[in-house]
Amino acid sequence: MGKITGFIEFERVSEPHEAPLHRVKHWKEFVQSLSDDQAKVQGARCMDCGIPFCTTGCPVNNIIPDWNDLVYRQDWRAALDTLHSTNNFPEFTGRICPAPCEAACTLNINNDPVGIKSIEHAIIDHGWLNGWVQPQPPSRKTGKKVAVVGSGPAGLACAQQLARAGHAVAVFEKSDRVGGLLRYGIPDFKLSKSHIDRRLAQMEAEGVEFYPSTYVGDPAHAADGLTVRTPASLREEFDAVVLAGGSETPRDLPVPGRELQGVHFAMEFLTQQNRANAGARIPGQISAKDKHVIVIGGGDTGSDCVGTSIRQGAASVTQFELMPRPPEAEDKDLTWPYWPLKLRTSSSQEEGCDRDWAVSTVALEGADGKVQKLAATRVEWKRDPATGQMKMRELKDSGFEMKADLVLLAMGFVAPVKAVLASFEIETDARGNALADTERYATSVDKVFAAGDMRRGQSLVVWAIREGRQCARAVDEFLMGSSTLPR
Repeated sequence: MGKITGFIEFERVSEPHEAPLHRVKHWKEFVQSLSDDQAKVQGARCMDCGIPFCTTGCPVNNIIPDWNDLVYRQDWRAALDTLHSTNNFPEFTGRICPAPCEAACTLNINNDPVGIKSIEHAIIDHGWLNGWVQPQPPSRKTGKKVAVVGSGPAGLACAQQLARAGHAVAVFEKSDRVGGLLRYGIPDFKLSKSHIDRRLAQMEAEGVEFYPSTYVGDPAHAADGLTVRTPASLREEFDAVVLAGGSETPRDLPVPGRELQGVHFAMEFLTQQNRANAGARIPGQISAKDKHVIVIGGGDTGSDCVGTSIRQGAASVTQFELMPRPPEAEDKDLTWPYWPLKLRTSSSQEEGCDRDWAVSTVALEGADGKVQKLAATRVEWKRDPATGQMKMRELKDSGFEMKADLVLLAMGFVAPVKAVLASFEIETDARGNALADTERYATSVDKVFAAGDMRRGQSLVVWAIREGRQCARAVDEFLMGSSTLPR
Protein backbone atom coordinates (compact mmCIF):
# COMPACT_ATOMS: atom_id res chain seq x y z
CA MET A 1 0.00 0.00 0.00
CA GLY A 2 1.02 3.59 -0.43
CA LYS A 3 1.33 4.28 3.30
CA ILE A 4 2.40 1.13 5.12
CA THR A 5 1.94 2.63 8.58
CA GLY A 6 -1.12 4.72 7.74
CA PHE A 7 -3.51 2.63 9.85
CA ILE A 8 -1.30 3.36 12.88
CA GLU A 9 -0.77 7.05 12.23
CA PHE A 10 -4.22 8.24 11.17
CA GLU A 11 -7.67 8.17 12.75
CA ARG A 12 -10.92 7.53 10.96
CA VAL A 13 -12.61 10.74 9.81
CA SER A 14 -16.33 10.90 9.17
CA GLU A 15 -17.84 12.84 6.30
CA PRO A 16 -18.86 16.40 7.20
CA HIS A 17 -22.59 16.95 7.48
CA GLU A 18 -25.05 19.70 8.28
CA ALA A 19 -26.19 19.89 11.90
CA PRO A 20 -29.61 18.33 12.67
CA LEU A 21 -31.10 21.64 13.77
CA HIS A 22 -30.55 23.09 10.28
CA ARG A 23 -31.01 20.10 7.98
CA VAL A 24 -34.52 19.28 9.24
CA LYS A 25 -35.67 22.55 7.66
CA HIS A 26 -35.16 21.28 4.10
CA TRP A 27 -35.28 18.14 1.95
CA LYS A 28 -31.82 18.33 0.41
CA GLU A 29 -28.87 15.99 1.01
CA PHE A 30 -26.86 17.10 4.02
CA VAL A 31 -23.81 14.80 3.93
CA GLN A 32 -20.80 16.19 2.06
CA SER A 33 -17.91 14.41 0.39
CA LEU A 34 -14.50 14.21 2.03
CA SER A 35 -11.97 16.75 0.82
CA ASP A 36 -9.11 15.43 -1.32
CA ASP A 37 -6.76 15.53 1.66
CA GLN A 38 -9.26 13.78 3.95
CA ALA A 39 -9.87 11.07 1.36
CA LYS A 40 -6.12 10.63 0.90
CA VAL A 41 -5.66 10.11 4.64
CA GLN A 42 -8.53 7.62 4.75
CA GLY A 43 -7.03 5.76 1.80
CA ALA A 44 -3.73 5.67 3.65
CA ARG A 45 -5.41 3.84 6.55
CA CYS A 46 -6.11 0.80 4.34
CA MET A 47 -3.83 -1.98 5.58
CA ASP A 48 -1.75 -4.29 3.47
CA CYS A 49 -3.76 -7.01 5.20
CA GLY A 50 -3.15 -9.81 2.72
CA ILE A 51 -6.73 -11.09 2.72
CA PRO A 52 -9.11 -8.17 2.03
CA PHE A 53 -12.27 -9.37 3.74
CA CYS A 54 -13.86 -6.04 2.74
CA THR A 55 -14.06 -7.28 -0.84
CA THR A 56 -16.13 -10.31 0.14
CA GLY A 57 -18.10 -8.32 2.71
CA CYS A 58 -19.24 -6.12 -0.20
CA PRO A 59 -22.05 -7.80 -2.18
CA VAL A 60 -20.73 -6.42 -5.51
CA ASN A 61 -17.17 -7.41 -4.52
CA ASN A 62 -15.73 -3.94 -4.96
CA ILE A 63 -11.94 -4.02 -5.34
CA ILE A 64 -11.61 -1.81 -2.30
CA PRO A 65 -7.88 -1.99 -1.45
CA ASP A 66 -6.98 -1.02 -5.02
CA TRP A 67 -9.06 2.12 -5.14
CA ASN A 68 -8.10 3.04 -1.58
CA ASP A 69 -4.47 2.99 -2.67
CA LEU A 70 -5.25 4.96 -5.84
CA VAL A 71 -7.02 7.64 -3.80
CA TYR A 72 -4.03 7.80 -1.46
CA ARG A 73 -1.89 8.45 -4.56
CA GLN A 74 -4.56 10.93 -5.79
CA ASP A 75 -5.07 9.03 -9.04
CA TRP A 76 -8.80 9.69 -9.06
CA ARG A 77 -9.43 8.66 -12.66
CA ALA A 78 -7.94 5.20 -12.16
CA ALA A 79 -9.82 4.90 -8.86
CA LEU A 80 -13.08 5.63 -10.69
CA ASP A 81 -12.36 3.04 -13.37
CA THR A 82 -11.63 0.44 -10.69
CA LEU A 83 -14.81 1.33 -8.80
CA HIS A 84 -16.96 1.17 -11.95
CA SER A 85 -15.54 -2.22 -12.87
CA THR A 86 -17.72 -3.81 -10.17
CA ASN A 87 -20.44 -1.24 -9.43
CA ASN A 88 -22.66 0.51 -11.98
CA PHE A 89 -23.98 3.10 -9.54
CA PRO A 90 -21.51 4.00 -6.78
CA GLU A 91 -23.27 7.34 -6.25
CA PHE A 92 -26.21 5.32 -4.87
CA THR A 93 -24.24 2.92 -2.68
CA GLY A 94 -21.83 5.66 -1.58
CA ARG A 95 -24.81 7.43 -0.06
CA ILE A 96 -27.31 4.83 1.16
CA CYS A 97 -25.45 1.53 1.59
CA PRO A 98 -24.99 0.48 5.25
CA ALA A 99 -21.40 -0.52 4.33
CA PRO A 100 -21.03 -4.21 5.21
CA CYS A 101 -17.54 -3.81 3.72
CA GLU A 102 -16.54 -1.71 6.72
CA ALA A 103 -17.80 -4.33 9.15
CA ALA A 104 -15.52 -6.81 7.33
CA CYS A 105 -12.48 -4.49 7.28
CA THR A 106 -9.46 -6.11 8.93
CA LEU A 107 -8.78 -2.88 10.80
CA ASN A 108 -12.21 -3.24 12.39
CA ILE A 109 -10.98 -6.13 14.53
CA ASN A 110 -9.51 -3.81 17.12
CA ASN A 111 -9.93 -0.30 15.72
CA ASP A 112 -12.21 1.87 13.65
CA PRO A 113 -12.48 0.50 10.09
CA VAL A 114 -11.33 2.36 7.01
CA GLY A 115 -13.98 4.85 5.83
CA ILE A 116 -14.63 2.81 2.70
CA LYS A 117 -18.08 4.23 1.99
CA SER A 118 -16.87 7.81 2.31
CA ILE A 119 -14.00 7.12 -0.12
CA GLU A 120 -16.43 5.57 -2.61
CA HIS A 121 -18.62 8.66 -2.28
CA ALA A 122 -15.65 10.93 -2.95
CA ILE A 123 -14.47 8.93 -5.98
CA ILE A 124 -17.78 9.04 -7.84
CA ASP A 125 -18.32 12.71 -7.01
CA HIS A 126 -14.90 13.39 -8.55
CA GLY A 127 -15.95 11.41 -11.60
CA TRP A 128 -19.09 13.42 -12.24
CA LEU A 129 -17.43 16.74 -11.42
CA ASN A 130 -14.65 16.13 -13.94
CA GLY A 131 -16.86 14.73 -16.68
CA TRP A 132 -15.31 11.27 -16.55
CA VAL A 133 -18.64 9.43 -16.35
CA GLN A 134 -19.57 9.08 -20.00
CA PRO A 135 -21.88 6.80 -21.99
CA GLN A 136 -20.36 3.51 -23.08
CA PRO A 137 -22.39 2.46 -26.14
CA PRO A 138 -21.57 -0.97 -27.59
CA SER A 139 -19.28 -1.25 -30.59
CA ARG A 140 -21.73 -3.66 -32.22
CA LYS A 141 -25.36 -4.69 -31.93
CA THR A 142 -26.39 -8.29 -31.43
CA GLY A 143 -29.88 -7.99 -32.86
CA LYS A 144 -31.34 -9.44 -29.63
CA LYS A 145 -34.06 -7.67 -27.64
CA VAL A 146 -34.48 -7.82 -23.86
CA ALA A 147 -37.34 -6.50 -21.73
CA VAL A 148 -36.56 -5.51 -18.14
CA VAL A 149 -39.57 -5.14 -15.85
CA GLY A 150 -38.84 -2.78 -12.97
CA SER A 151 -36.51 0.22 -12.90
CA GLY A 152 -35.03 -0.04 -9.42
CA PRO A 153 -31.32 -0.71 -8.86
CA ALA A 154 -31.55 -4.36 -10.01
CA GLY A 155 -33.39 -3.49 -13.20
CA LEU A 156 -31.17 -0.53 -14.03
CA ALA A 157 -27.93 -2.46 -13.43
CA CYS A 158 -29.16 -5.37 -15.54
CA ALA A 159 -30.33 -3.07 -18.33
CA GLN A 160 -27.07 -1.13 -18.48
CA GLN A 161 -24.94 -4.26 -18.61
CA LEU A 162 -27.08 -5.82 -21.35
CA ALA A 163 -27.07 -2.61 -23.40
CA ARG A 164 -23.28 -2.44 -23.21
CA ALA A 165 -23.18 -6.04 -24.45
CA GLY A 166 -24.99 -4.89 -27.59
CA HIS A 167 -28.57 -5.94 -26.90
CA ALA A 168 -31.60 -3.69 -27.46
CA VAL A 169 -33.01 -3.15 -23.96
CA ALA A 170 -36.43 -1.78 -22.98
CA VAL A 171 -37.20 -1.03 -19.32
CA PHE A 172 -40.85 -1.01 -18.19
CA GLU A 173 -41.86 0.83 -15.02
CA LYS A 174 -45.38 1.15 -13.60
CA SER A 175 -44.68 4.48 -11.87
CA ASP A 176 -44.77 7.75 -13.75
CA ARG A 177 -41.01 8.18 -13.35
CA VAL A 178 -38.15 5.75 -13.66
CA GLY A 179 -36.11 4.72 -10.62
CA GLY A 180 -38.23 2.36 -8.56
CA LEU A 181 -37.35 2.37 -4.87
CA LEU A 182 -34.54 4.85 -5.53
CA ARG A 183 -37.04 7.37 -6.89
CA TYR A 184 -40.02 7.05 -4.61
CA GLY A 185 -38.92 4.95 -1.62
CA ILE A 186 -35.78 6.72 -0.41
CA PRO A 187 -36.17 10.28 0.89
CA ASP A 188 -34.51 13.10 -1.01
CA PHE A 189 -32.42 14.06 2.01
CA LYS A 190 -30.66 10.70 1.70
CA LEU A 191 -30.52 10.48 -2.11
CA SER A 192 -31.11 13.43 -4.42
CA LYS A 193 -33.05 12.32 -7.48
CA SER A 194 -30.62 14.24 -9.69
CA HIS A 195 -28.25 11.28 -9.28
CA ILE A 196 -30.85 9.00 -10.85
CA ASP A 197 -31.61 11.43 -13.67
CA ARG A 198 -28.04 11.73 -14.88
CA ARG A 199 -27.59 7.95 -14.86
CA LEU A 200 -30.77 7.58 -16.90
CA ALA A 201 -29.40 10.10 -19.40
CA GLN A 202 -26.20 8.03 -19.64
CA MET A 203 -28.18 4.84 -20.16
CA GLU A 204 -30.37 6.39 -22.85
CA ALA A 205 -27.22 7.44 -24.69
CA GLU A 206 -26.11 3.79 -24.45
CA GLY A 207 -29.33 2.69 -26.14
CA VAL A 208 -31.65 1.78 -23.25
CA GLU A 209 -35.29 2.72 -23.81
CA PHE A 210 -37.54 3.54 -20.85
CA TYR A 211 -41.31 3.09 -20.69
CA PRO A 212 -42.76 4.59 -17.48
CA SER A 213 -46.46 4.39 -16.56
CA THR A 214 -46.51 0.87 -17.99
CA TYR A 215 -47.98 -2.05 -16.09
CA VAL A 216 -46.76 -5.54 -16.95
CA GLY A 217 -49.21 -8.31 -16.06
CA ASP A 218 -52.91 -9.05 -16.13
CA PRO A 219 -54.83 -5.94 -17.33
CA ALA A 220 -57.39 -6.57 -14.58
CA HIS A 221 -54.81 -5.56 -11.95
CA ALA A 222 -53.56 -2.41 -13.70
CA ALA A 223 -54.33 1.01 -12.23
CA ASP A 224 -56.27 3.48 -14.34
CA GLY A 225 -54.23 5.47 -16.83
CA LEU A 226 -51.42 2.97 -17.23
CA THR A 227 -50.32 1.37 -20.46
CA VAL A 228 -50.59 -2.42 -20.11
CA ARG A 229 -48.20 -4.99 -21.50
CA THR A 230 -49.17 -8.62 -21.03
CA PRO A 231 -46.60 -11.34 -20.32
CA ALA A 232 -47.54 -13.04 -23.58
CA SER A 233 -46.82 -9.89 -25.60
CA LEU A 234 -43.42 -9.40 -23.96
CA ARG A 235 -42.40 -13.02 -24.52
CA GLU A 236 -43.46 -12.76 -28.14
CA GLU A 237 -41.69 -9.45 -28.85
CA PHE A 238 -38.49 -9.97 -26.85
CA ASP A 239 -35.84 -12.66 -26.84
CA ALA A 240 -35.62 -12.53 -23.03
CA VAL A 241 -37.59 -10.96 -20.19
CA VAL A 242 -36.06 -10.00 -16.83
CA LEU A 243 -38.35 -9.48 -13.83
CA ALA A 244 -36.57 -7.04 -11.53
CA GLY A 245 -39.39 -5.47 -9.56
CA GLY A 246 -39.27 -4.91 -5.84
CA SER A 247 -40.55 -6.85 -2.86
CA GLU A 248 -43.57 -4.60 -2.55
CA THR A 249 -46.02 -6.48 -0.34
CA PRO A 250 -45.66 -4.85 3.10
CA ARG A 251 -46.02 -6.75 6.35
CA ASP A 252 -49.31 -5.72 7.93
CA LEU A 253 -50.36 -5.27 11.55
CA PRO A 254 -53.48 -7.39 12.22
CA VAL A 255 -54.72 -5.72 15.40
CA PRO A 256 -58.04 -4.12 16.35
CA GLY A 257 -58.26 -0.59 14.97
CA ARG A 258 -56.03 -1.23 11.94
CA GLU A 259 -58.80 0.18 9.74
CA LEU A 260 -58.79 3.61 11.42
CA GLN A 261 -57.84 6.71 9.46
CA GLY A 262 -54.29 7.78 10.16
CA VAL A 263 -52.81 4.26 10.02
CA HIS A 264 -50.68 3.83 6.90
CA PHE A 265 -48.00 1.67 5.39
CA ALA A 266 -44.64 3.45 5.36
CA MET A 267 -44.35 3.47 1.58
CA GLU A 268 -47.66 5.28 1.18
CA PHE A 269 -46.26 8.04 3.35
CA LEU A 270 -42.75 8.19 1.89
CA THR A 271 -43.83 7.96 -1.75
CA GLN A 272 -46.25 10.86 -1.40
CA GLN A 273 -43.58 13.13 0.05
CA ASN A 274 -41.09 12.25 -2.69
CA ARG A 275 -43.74 12.99 -5.32
CA ALA A 276 -44.49 16.32 -3.63
CA ASN A 277 -40.78 17.18 -3.61
CA ALA A 278 -40.73 16.47 -7.35
CA GLY A 279 -43.48 19.05 -7.89
CA ALA A 280 -46.57 16.85 -7.91
CA ARG A 281 -49.79 17.94 -6.22
CA ILE A 282 -50.98 15.25 -3.79
CA PRO A 283 -54.65 15.76 -2.81
CA GLY A 284 -55.14 14.61 0.77
CA GLN A 285 -51.42 14.01 1.29
CA ILE A 286 -50.56 12.09 4.46
CA SER A 287 -48.92 14.63 6.74
CA ALA A 288 -47.25 14.46 10.12
CA LYS A 289 -47.52 18.20 10.76
CA ASP A 290 -48.46 18.93 14.38
CA LYS A 291 -49.22 15.23 14.96
CA HIS A 292 -47.97 12.71 17.46
CA VAL A 293 -46.41 10.09 15.19
CA ILE A 294 -45.64 6.49 16.05
CA VAL A 295 -43.44 4.53 13.67
CA ILE A 296 -43.66 0.75 14.09
CA GLY A 297 -40.48 -0.89 12.82
CA GLY A 298 -36.83 -0.14 13.57
CA GLY A 299 -35.19 -0.65 10.17
CA ASP A 300 -34.15 1.73 7.41
CA THR A 301 -37.73 2.31 6.25
CA GLY A 302 -38.80 3.20 9.77
CA SER A 303 -35.86 5.57 10.05
CA ASP A 304 -36.89 7.24 6.79
CA CYS A 305 -40.37 7.74 8.24
CA VAL A 306 -38.81 9.40 11.28
CA GLY A 307 -36.76 11.88 9.22
CA THR A 308 -39.70 12.66 6.95
CA SER A 309 -42.09 13.19 9.89
CA ILE A 310 -39.66 15.56 11.58
CA ARG A 311 -39.28 17.61 8.38
CA GLN A 312 -43.05 17.80 8.00
CA GLY A 313 -43.30 19.34 11.48
CA ALA A 314 -44.48 16.49 13.71
CA ALA A 315 -45.32 17.35 17.32
CA SER A 316 -43.48 14.20 18.44
CA VAL A 317 -42.06 11.05 16.87
CA THR A 318 -41.74 7.70 18.62
CA GLN A 319 -40.28 4.58 17.05
CA PHE A 320 -41.10 1.09 18.32
CA GLU A 321 -39.12 -2.07 17.60
CA LEU A 322 -40.43 -5.55 18.39
CA MET A 323 -36.97 -7.02 18.95
CA PRO A 324 -34.92 -6.33 22.10
CA ARG A 325 -32.48 -3.44 22.29
CA PRO A 326 -29.16 -4.51 20.70
CA PRO A 327 -25.88 -4.21 22.60
CA GLU A 328 -24.00 -0.91 22.35
CA ALA A 329 -21.01 -2.65 20.75
CA GLU A 330 -20.64 -5.96 18.98
CA ASP A 331 -18.54 -8.89 20.17
CA LYS A 332 -15.93 -8.64 17.43
CA ASP A 333 -14.27 -11.90 18.41
CA LEU A 334 -17.59 -13.58 17.69
CA THR A 335 -18.96 -11.69 14.68
CA TRP A 336 -16.10 -10.30 12.59
CA PRO A 337 -15.98 -10.19 9.53
CA TYR A 338 -19.76 -10.60 9.36
CA TRP A 339 -22.42 -7.94 9.80
CA PRO A 340 -22.78 -7.53 13.57
CA LEU A 341 -25.82 -7.04 15.74
CA LYS A 342 -25.28 -3.80 17.63
CA LEU A 343 -27.12 -0.59 18.43
CA ARG A 344 -27.10 1.79 15.48
CA THR A 345 -28.45 5.32 15.41
CA SER A 346 -29.39 6.66 11.99
CA SER A 347 -29.09 10.28 10.92
CA SER A 348 -32.89 10.61 11.14
CA GLN A 349 -32.95 9.23 14.67
CA GLU A 350 -30.25 11.75 15.61
CA GLU A 351 -32.64 14.50 14.54
CA GLY A 352 -34.99 13.75 17.41
CA CYS A 353 -37.21 10.79 18.17
CA ASP A 354 -37.94 8.56 21.13
CA ARG A 355 -36.98 4.93 20.56
CA ASP A 356 -38.24 1.91 22.44
CA TRP A 357 -37.51 -1.80 22.04
CA ALA A 358 -39.29 -5.07 22.77
CA VAL A 359 -42.67 -3.43 22.30
CA SER A 360 -45.66 -5.20 20.74
CA THR A 361 -48.68 -3.25 19.55
CA VAL A 362 -51.92 -4.90 20.65
CA ALA A 363 -54.57 -2.39 19.50
CA LEU A 364 -55.21 0.98 17.89
CA GLU A 365 -58.00 3.10 19.30
CA GLY A 366 -59.78 6.21 18.11
CA ALA A 367 -62.96 8.19 17.65
CA ASP A 368 -64.96 9.28 14.62
CA GLY A 369 -63.00 6.78 12.55
CA LYS A 370 -59.61 8.39 13.29
CA VAL A 371 -56.76 6.90 15.30
CA GLN A 372 -56.06 8.63 18.62
CA LYS A 373 -53.94 6.25 20.65
CA LEU A 374 -51.93 3.05 20.53
CA ALA A 375 -52.07 0.28 23.10
CA ALA A 376 -48.95 -1.83 23.52
CA THR A 377 -47.30 -4.30 25.82
CA ARG A 378 -43.70 -5.11 26.58
CA VAL A 379 -42.29 -8.47 25.56
CA GLU A 380 -39.24 -10.57 26.24
CA TRP A 381 -37.40 -12.93 23.95
CA LYS A 382 -36.04 -16.26 25.13
CA ARG A 383 -34.49 -19.18 23.30
CA ASP A 384 -36.62 -22.30 23.11
CA PRO A 385 -34.41 -25.12 24.45
CA ALA A 386 -36.18 -27.64 22.23
CA THR A 387 -35.83 -25.85 18.88
CA GLY A 388 -33.09 -23.31 19.57
CA GLN A 389 -35.33 -20.56 18.15
CA MET A 390 -35.97 -17.25 19.88
CA LYS A 391 -39.56 -16.94 21.03
CA MET A 392 -41.49 -13.95 22.28
CA ARG A 393 -43.81 -13.70 25.25
CA GLU A 394 -45.69 -10.77 26.74
CA LEU A 395 -44.59 -9.49 30.12
CA LYS A 396 -47.34 -9.49 32.71
CA ASP A 397 -48.80 -6.09 33.66
CA SER A 398 -46.57 -4.27 31.17
CA GLY A 399 -49.31 -2.74 29.03
CA PHE A 400 -49.29 0.98 28.26
CA GLU A 401 -50.92 3.50 25.94
CA MET A 402 -49.57 6.38 23.86
CA LYS A 403 -51.20 9.25 22.04
CA ALA A 404 -51.07 8.64 18.30
CA ASP A 405 -52.45 10.84 15.53
CA LEU A 406 -50.48 9.09 12.80
CA VAL A 407 -49.24 5.48 12.86
CA LEU A 408 -46.77 4.37 10.18
CA LEU A 409 -46.20 0.65 9.60
CA ALA A 410 -42.58 0.01 8.62
CA MET A 411 -42.20 -3.66 9.46
CA GLY A 412 -40.60 -4.82 6.25
CA PHE A 413 -41.85 -6.49 3.09
CA VAL A 414 -42.85 -10.10 2.71
CA ALA A 415 -42.97 -10.77 -1.05
CA PRO A 416 -43.19 -9.32 -4.57
CA VAL A 417 -46.61 -8.44 -5.97
CA LYS A 418 -48.24 -11.86 -6.39
CA ALA A 419 -50.36 -10.77 -9.35
CA VAL A 420 -47.27 -10.03 -11.47
CA LEU A 421 -45.62 -13.41 -10.89
CA ALA A 422 -48.95 -15.18 -11.28
CA SER A 423 -49.56 -13.48 -14.62
CA PHE A 424 -46.33 -15.04 -15.91
CA GLU A 425 -47.28 -18.38 -14.28
CA ILE A 426 -43.89 -18.45 -12.57
CA GLU A 427 -43.11 -20.95 -9.85
CA THR A 428 -42.38 -19.32 -6.50
CA ASP A 429 -40.50 -20.34 -3.38
CA ALA A 430 -41.94 -20.74 0.12
CA ARG A 431 -41.75 -16.97 0.70
CA GLY A 432 -43.54 -16.05 -2.53
CA ASN A 433 -40.43 -14.92 -4.42
CA ALA A 434 -39.70 -15.95 -7.99
CA LEU A 435 -37.91 -19.30 -7.89
CA ALA A 436 -34.53 -18.93 -9.62
CA ASP A 437 -30.92 -19.70 -8.68
CA THR A 438 -27.93 -17.35 -8.69
CA GLU A 439 -26.15 -19.06 -11.57
CA ARG A 440 -28.71 -18.89 -14.35
CA TYR A 441 -31.31 -16.57 -12.78
CA ALA A 442 -33.82 -18.42 -14.97
CA THR A 443 -37.39 -18.90 -13.76
CA SER A 444 -39.63 -21.86 -14.48
CA VAL A 445 -40.91 -20.08 -17.60
CA ASP A 446 -38.83 -20.16 -20.77
CA LYS A 447 -37.02 -16.90 -21.63
CA VAL A 448 -38.03 -15.30 -18.31
CA PHE A 449 -35.43 -14.42 -15.67
CA ALA A 450 -35.69 -12.84 -12.20
CA ALA A 451 -33.28 -10.76 -10.13
CA GLY A 452 -33.14 -8.47 -7.14
CA ASP A 453 -35.86 -8.30 -4.49
CA MET A 454 -38.28 -10.18 -6.75
CA ARG A 455 -35.97 -13.20 -6.53
CA ARG A 456 -34.23 -12.90 -3.15
CA GLY A 457 -36.76 -10.91 -1.14
CA GLN A 458 -36.36 -7.56 0.58
CA SER A 459 -32.69 -6.60 0.63
CA LEU A 460 -30.14 -3.82 0.16
CA VAL A 461 -29.59 -1.66 -2.91
CA VAL A 462 -26.08 -3.09 -3.21
CA TRP A 463 -27.49 -6.63 -3.34
CA ALA A 464 -29.91 -5.52 -6.04
CA ILE A 465 -27.04 -4.13 -8.13
CA ARG A 466 -25.13 -7.39 -7.71
CA GLU A 467 -28.09 -9.48 -8.80
CA GLY A 468 -28.82 -7.20 -11.75
CA ARG A 469 -25.24 -7.52 -12.99
CA GLN A 470 -25.12 -11.28 -12.52
CA CYS A 471 -28.51 -11.73 -14.17
CA ALA A 472 -27.31 -9.67 -17.15
CA ARG A 473 -24.44 -12.08 -17.67
CA ALA A 474 -26.80 -15.05 -17.42
CA VAL A 475 -29.13 -13.50 -19.99
CA ASP A 476 -26.21 -12.69 -22.29
CA GLU A 477 -25.04 -16.31 -22.07
CA PHE A 478 -28.58 -17.51 -22.78
CA LEU A 479 -28.83 -15.30 -25.87
CA MET A 480 -25.31 -15.62 -27.26
CA GLY A 481 -23.98 -18.93 -25.90
CA SER A 482 -21.22 -17.18 -23.95
CA SER A 483 -20.59 -13.82 -22.28
CA THR A 484 -17.74 -11.45 -21.53
CA LEU A 485 -19.80 -9.53 -18.97
CA PRO A 486 -18.43 -9.73 -15.40
CA ARG A 487 -20.40 -11.41 -12.64
